[in-house]
Amino acid sequence: MTKDVGTLPYRRGVGIMLRNGTGEVLVGSRIDMKSDAWQMPQGGIDDGEMPEQALWRELREEVGTDKARIEAESKDWLGYDLPSNMVPKVWGGRFRGQQQKWFLLRFTGTEADLALDTHEAEFSAVRWVRPEDLPRLVVGFKRRLYEQVLQEFAPHLASPLT
Repeated sequence: MTKDVGTLPYRRGVGIMLRNGTGEVLVGSRIDMKSDAWQMPQGGIDDGEMPEQALWRELREEVGTDKARIEAESKDWLGYDLPSNMVPKVWGGRFRGQQQKWFLLRFTGTEADLALDTHEAEFSAVRWVRPEDLPRLVVGFKRRLYEQVLQEFAPHLASPLT
């Protein structure tokens, strides 16, 4: 007998909108995805870890840098549900999706500071994209989440970069 997906908890995590000096946002192509879907860096919060600690750990693990500064943090936890057929295949079937604290960061490094092989590689490639292009690049079940992140950070994304 399978567990009702609706009774499973959400995994706590962080999401990272890292933007460069021209206002573009870093996205990565996941190694474990066959589709042409891109996503911003994100990951789970370890036991005893605060969201900001997880953000810096995940940024180092996924793109090999901590050369950034925080510009904004989401007021609330934002989330998504996995499609029910994916639940048994992701995180050992323990979670129905994620609730994430999102951070907007300004990248202060150079392209040479980005490295995909500093930890167990999660991305096969990264690229910079315009924020408004994010929803069409992401897998369908995360599209609403990305629209919420864009709405949350809209005032910051509209302001000039300094």
